[in-house]
Amino acid sequence: MTPRLQLFASVLLLLISQLTFAADWPQWRGPDGQGHSQATNLPQSWSETEHITWKTDIPGRGWSSPVIGNGQIWLTTAEIDESNPEERKLRLKTIANSQPVTIADHVDLRAVCLDQETGRMLHNVILIGEDQPDAIHTQNSYATPTPLLHDGRLFCHFGTHGTACIDTSTGHTIWTNRELRLNHENGPGSTPVLFDDLIMFHCDGSDVQYIAALRQSNGELAWKTKRSGDLNSNPQLQKSYATPLVVSIDEQPVLISPAADWVYGYDPATGSELWKVKYGELGFSNSARPLFHGQKSYICTGFMKSKLLAIDHSNPMSPQIAWTFNKQVSEVPSPLLIDDLLYFISDDGGIVTCVDSADGNQVWQHRIGGSHWASPLYADGKIFFFSKEGETVVIRPGRTFEELGRAQLDGRIMASPAAVDEALFLRTDRSLYRIENR
Repeated sequence: MTPRLQLFASVLLLLISQLTFAADWPQWRGPDGQGHSQATNLPQSWSETEHITWKTDIPGRGWSSPVIGNGQIWLTTAEIDESNPEERKLRLKTIANSQPVTIADHVDLRAVCLDQETGRMLHNVILIGEDQPDAIHTQNSYATPTPLLHDGRLFCHFGTHGTACIDTSTGHTIWTNRELRLNHENGPGSTPVLFDDLIMFHCDGSDVQYIAALRQSNGELAWKTKRSGDLNSNPQLQKSYATPLVVSIDEQPVLISPAADWVYGYDPATGSELWKVKYGELGFSNSARPLFHGQKSYICTGFMKSKLLAIDHSNPMSPQIAWTFNKQVSEVPSPLLIDDLLYFISDDGGIVTCVDSADGNQVWQHRIGGSHWASPLYADGKIFFFSKEGETVVIRPGRTFEELGRAQLDGRIMASPAAVDEALFLRTDRSLYRIENR
């Protein structure tokens, strides 16, 4: 096959894979990876006693989002053993981290499967067990990365603790890879993505920074690429928790990959770096997934003060920053792009901002309240924002702010939701809910 035909085939496979995703919810932020759903007839408000078709308690602790296919809902969780407090006290003294941390004696990393219609638990599988796992931030979990569902297999990534593949028809583990280690400092966050026969994920710690790809079939390392951009000398400012996005730029598949201080473009087939763009100021611990439309990508830079960058890809091999917006930009939640408008929410205070995607000019800004880690959802012509306090605020997209409804559940919402057909699937720190107009 000629190089041109190989390129055409790769782009075609990328488009086909996106189309095959459309029926269900196979990855974080949905079929397009950008927070859009084709679901309809969703309620604008609910409670513990209203519009709840079922509610299933999930054992352990995890912030991963549900993924849905073939009538199954999969999510990951972690069950922690804290039976030796004296040992944990000794370990705490060795951690040079000013953040509040959780220290476990042992952790079991699990995949849980529910029946989509009834919420009945079908599988609860231990994938990886680890003694004295790395400490994590008290706000994080050991099971924060969202799994990836594809072609009868579930790929579960737990950062430095490893990656595993499950046969979704049996719940049996097909393979496990535990060779890619790093120091997250605050626990895992980056979610895997799919391209051809590969699953790819970020490994941006305080000690090492790279991106890697495993083969779907057997979990073997296909490629591993070290980050090439210069970083701040402080290791705490070199880490990142972002998730990449595979797009087509000038008919070439490109993995857009935000890291500390830089956003990179890679060839997803080989891991070869195609380009990189510096944020211009310090940006690290970023968690948001990129957006892409037309010839622009949109990147949130994370801490210390997050900025939203619009990057122009008119020259595919030398992209440039087109504009920057720096007021109340998300550090953790991902933004939304609907028509020609961008929407994002501040982590603290719940300030929603709408800007014009063409020039970055602010259209409006409004406080809805709450603290936010979950990424917003666009479905049924509405935008849904989910707070740590368990509240959902629903607004209408447009050039003026219009609130449509509010909903409250018990527990905290840290995970981004899924929306399929006429139902919303929402995970709290305690349970998974099916919410719909019934």
